[in-house]
Amino acid sequence: MDESGDHGLTQVDDRFPVFLLCGVLVQENDYQAIRNSINAVKLEFWNNIHVIFHSRDIRKCEKEFSVLFDLEKKQRFYERINDVVRENNYTVFASAIRKDKYINRFGRLGNDVYEIALSFIIERTIFFLDDIRDDQKELQIIIEKRGLKEDRELHEHFQRLLARGTGYITPERLKGCRLSISFKSKRENINGLQLADLIAYPIARYVIEEHRPNLPYELIRNKIYTKKGNLYGLKVYP
Repeated sequence: MDESGDHGLTQVDDRFPVFLLCGVLVQENDYQAIRNSINAVKLEFWNNIHVIFHSRDIRKCEKEFSVLFDLEKKQRFYERINDVVRENNYTVFASAIRKDKYINRFGRLGNDVYEIALSFIIERTIFFLDDIRDDQKELQIIIEKRGLKEDRELHEHFQRLLARGTGYITPERLKGCRLSISFKSKRENINGLQLADLIAYPIARYVIEEHRPNLPYELIRNKIYTKKGNLYGLKVYP
């Protein structure tokens, strides 16, 4: 999982009033293909696999991505990234908190929006896993580190979820999927986290301006968990 936008409620950017948490659910036997396809792009453009894809740096052409000021190279890079997003096997679960509407309803002292978004994603993921008949189901959640305090509080929230469940998911259903959570640094260069980062921003832009043309979102749209024609994999709250 990775995020787009600021989860704080003290200030709201009118141009980006959303906090979005994005999860990419990958079966273990599909993950190597994702790693290989992302590494192939890194090798093609930087000749090493240690470049860390970060959506903001790419959009701003900052740090290693200053090479994208070359418009021909930039076009080729985006084509290759689009191939990665389109051709790999994974399912997207995203939760967007409209901070302006949330503050109007609950005030600025409401619950941590990151925790709320995580709860929504876990709920929808359990719905998805319910349809998989496998007694050996195991869901490993990997989240990018934010800070010792933030990570500790989120881990405590996760433990409360396991103990109490949610409004729709009992603790027994959660335990049946053998959930675990871990926190990893961006410096660890985990390609799954980088894929979640690349996908999060286009979904957030779609939530903010649903009717504005958004070609990256169109690539992602059919990867979002859908059930009975409903887009269950994207929860917008409130």
